[in-house]
Amino acid sequence: MRRAAAAFLFGLFATLGAVFALLSWSTPAHAADQIPTAAARYKLTLKREAQRVWGIEAPVATFAAQVHQESRWQLNARSPVGAHGLAQFMPSTAAWISTLPGADLAGADTSNPTWSLRALVTYNHWLSQRIKAATPCERMAFTLSAYNGGLGWVYKRQARSANPGVCIGHTCTINPGIQPANQRENEHYPRVILLRYEPLYASWGPRSCA
Repeated sequence: MRRAAAAFLFGLFATLGAVFALLSWSTPAHAADQIPTAAARYKLTLKREAQRVWGIEAPVATFAAQVHQESRWQLNARSPVGAHGLAQFMPSTAAWISTLPGADLAGADTSNPTWSLRALVTYNHWLSQRIKAATPCERMAFTLSAYNGGLGWVYKRQARSANPGVCIGHTCTINPGIQPANQRENEHYPRVILLRYEPLYASWGPRSCA
């Protein structure tokens, strides 16, 4: 009798657990899937800086999604390895990008939101101009991969790929010789920005992967 009761309770708890799991996946319960309140104060700045570098059809929604992934729009965000600001630039990268001709990024001030957003769209543009891909969406995916892990790794993946023009699900899954944890992060980075967060910012402007 006790054994039957225990089996019944186990089955009941398992069923309830499955129901709760289903409900949690069917509703936008994660804070990451909502636009932070802080984002609104930087919306016009991002749009202005993106169009300044990319033109009137700049993929503003993509860049907003990237900032969402990088810092959740927290100006003073700092990573364990020292990346800082809205766009999470490392000091060495910030110093390098501040020397690009015509970029107007002198000072490498990652605590300045305008500097950070201008640097993000400028660096993305610089990377994009050096990448070939099958579609604009895939080109942006490779660009984001390069932003996160370096342009050299993109080239190495493409050289090893049977489908070098496609990042998501193909070329960007190739480990070109980096630590497994870094590979997982770099493979995840363009996918989460373009497929998960970019739709959140569709009202902000054009998307790369509509």
